[in-house]
Amino acid sequence: MKAKEKAKGFASLTTITNCFGHKRNAFYKYKNRADKRLKQEQHIIEIVKKRRKSLPREGVRKLTKSLDDDFIKANLKVGRDTLFNVLRKHQMLTLRKKYSSRTTNSYHRFYKYNNIIKDVEVTRPNQVWVSDITYIRTVKGFCYLALITDMYSRKIVGYDLSDSLELNGCVRALKKALYQAKNTKGLIHHSDRGIQYCSNVYTQILKRNKVEISMTEENH
Repeated sequence: MKAKEKAKGFASLTTITNCFGHKRNAFYKYKNRADKRLKQEQHIIEIVKKRRKSLPREGVRKLTKSLDDDFIKANLKVGRDTLFNVLRKHQMLTLRKKYSSRTTNSYHRFYKYNNIIKDVEVTRPNQVWVSDITYIRTVKGFCYLALITDMYSRKIVGYDLSDSLELNGCVRALKKALYQAKNTKGLIHHSDRGIQYCSNVYTQILKRNKVEISMTEENH
């Protein structure tokens, strides 16, 4: 396996973590915490979206009070500061009109796919992969770790470390995940609507491998 990985130009996770002076298990602990936080944020967003359907302009202070019972039922501890930070991160704050023209990387010419995993019950490995990019600060600046995680097992199935947000890093992570996977029949690839994941190069790799494509919905 090591010889094959070397031939493909992939560095091992141990090599990557050693470069930053971290042990392999410390990396996984960090990734598990990040996964748990992301899952909680997604749950909060879904609850807020349901409320916003009837009261689209309700601010953070009122949402904290009106959704308190919903958060308790979902076993989520959500205070005003936490809710504010989550909504700000996902651009869901009720801002003044002059700020509404602010754009993100999801505004591009490539086709954006629907979210097809929101009602899916994940029961096995290689059913849903989730792609994301983690920003790592180093003494020399920022590095970008493209990650593909199996939603069921929470294991990292593909990764790539680079010094830019260009498409190549995400493509290398995807190719590594597909190269190492034993069975991808019925697999769904889920990501945000960033330009890296919507690009023709990335989506064509998924289509050639008969992987279904799912993306988060636009935040309104």
